[in-house]
Formats: sequence, structure tokens, C-alpha cells
Amino acid sequence: MTNELRQQAIKLLARREHTRVELARKLSGLGTQEEIDTVLADMEASQLQSDNRTAESYLRSNASRLGASRLRHTLKTRGVAPEMIEEQLAQAELPDEIERARAAWSRKFSAAPANAKEWARQARFLQSRGFAGDIVRRLLKQPLEAEGE
Repeated sequence: MTNELRQQAIKLLARREHTRVELARKLSGLGTQEEIDTVLADMEASQLQSDNRTAESYLRSNASRLGASRLRHTLKTRGVAPEMIEEQLAQAELPDEIERARAAWSRKFSAAPANAKEWARQARFLQSRGFAGDIVRRLLKQPLEAEGE
């Protein structure tokens, strides 16, 4: 049974990086908790699974289009330790939050909000991407002037 669990874990890791918590959840119906813990400990010891590598991979692929709060929240729900999240965010060398928000905004919208309804729509879009309210307000206050600089 342990060999089948290991094969399933390797199959899951071949698709994308998973945290230990994610793998445990996905393997939960396939064996006992002790077998799963043994397989996961073995995978971690042989460097096939790493929460640190998972966090790096996620940040590398998503940091340019998401705000810091969304990045933190997603990593937390995937089972990455809070101190590891902060460490990875510090090491990621991300562009400034306002620059990332401006890039996400400009990919989606071609013009500054013309009225309150449009402003609210654009603000919701940016907030759903995890950008803080003050960043959203600063960006939507003068989005085109800042782009021209």
C-alpha cells in the first residue's frame, strides 16, 4: 500500500508542486494516516516534496499579477507556514505593489474610470487580486498620469 501511495504522490508532484498539507489531503482516502505520514516524510527527505520550493514556484508564477495579501492568503490556505511565507515574499524581489497593481489594471482596462460605477468595478477587480485599498485608491485616482511618467 505504501508503494501505491508513493506512486500517487509522485504523480501529483509531476503535475505541479504541492505542499505537505495538500499531498496529505489528496492521499487521505488511499491509506492510513501512518502510511501517508511515512510516505510524505520519505518524499520530503529525498527532496521530492518541499514546502519552500512550492512557495517559490507559486510566487514566481503569480507575483507579477497579484497583490501581497492575496499571495499570503493563497500560500496560507495551501499549508505553507506563516514565517516561510514572509521569508519567501522578502526573497522574491517583487516590483513595488503599486507597479504590480498598475500592470494588472492596464492589462484589464484601457481607460481611467469615467464615473463612480466604473470606478467601483475597477476597484473591485484590483481588490480581488489582493491589492490593498490605499493602493487601489492611489492607482485609480490618476492611473494614466502615472503611466506617462
